[in-house]
Amino acid sequence: MCEESKDKVIVEVREVWKSYPIRKVWFKKTSFYALLKVSLKIKKGEVVCLLGESGCGKTTLGKIILDLEKPDKGEVFWFGQNLKRLNSKEYKNLRPKIQAVFQDPYSSLNPRYKVKELLIEPYLLNFSSDYQKALAKVEEVLEKVGLGSEILEKYPHSLSGGQRQRVALARTLILTPSLIVLDEPTSALDVTIQAQILNLLKNLKESLNLSYLLITHSTSIALYLADLMVVMYLGKVVEVFKKDFFQKVFHHPYTLLLFNSRPEFISKNNQKVKVKTQEEIPSPFLRPQGCEFFSRCPEREKDCLKGSPDLKKVASYHLIACYKR
Repeated sequence: MCEESKDKVIVEVREVWKSYPIRKVWFKKTSFYALLKVSLKIKKGEVVCLLGESGCGKTTLGKIILDLEKPDKGEVFWFGQNLKRLNSKEYKNLRPKIQAVFQDPYSSLNPRYKVKELLIEPYLLNFSSDYQKALAKVEEVLEKVGLGSEILEKYPHSLSGGQRQRVALARTLILTPSLIVLDEPTSALDVTIQAQILNLLKNLKESLNLSYLLITHSTSIALYLADLMVVMYLGKVVEVFKKDFFQKVFHHPYTLLLFNSRPEFISKNNQKVKVKTQEEIPSPFLRPQGCEFFSRCPEREKDCLKGSPDLKKVASYHLIACYKR
């Protein structure tokens, strides 16, 4: 049912919308949209990066892909199957194949359990009740993430940050997933450990043919790991491009803003565009009319207020939501 060829689409979201209720003055209820008409595909063996500032909707989209949140509108597919139409047995078979590693490994590991219990439990629940077989699998996975069996009797609090993140990754790999959602996987670690975890993720992706959805605001991490870059702003996708074309295409002004601190990443043509933040980021509670980036864009014109631009294909593997591109 889940045959995974190279071009197999692991996850797809189609025109997903997501809103959250809030309270205003005099207890009046309203809502704001965290995602607006977002579509995305992740193929087997591909690393897709969601890049953008805090509050742009990256984590919300990751939760919807993990089925931790339900969209207001739109559809989510795992291995070509609509989640809304799966029965309980079909869902149980697919659930282990879509996993996550979160920002803070300590909060995702039960402090009352030893590492051995943390790793064996998901195997026993999903595959086999054979304890010795589960233990052998655990030791095999620990070796893949660079840890030894001596760590099995330790508790999460006695481990370093890097070790905890490796354990969190091992706990995911126990389930032999096809896709791992990496939500800021190294932001809680120091620079040296970050590099080790990133190298480990890259090696595991290549050796196990894994797919990743990488959620980050770090341009350096995005360029190191990603195959496909998806730039988000105020709940919308404003640009999609393959990393290989990064210095060959003319980017959205917001993408240039993100990379402005590292100008060596941008091509000469793009460097000619002087990008400045002319105003604060608009509030998602009071969405601006027209292009959402209008107030901060150095290239803005009156025509940019006529409506929010849709994504359009401007070149091979390059989509952009901008009236001037």
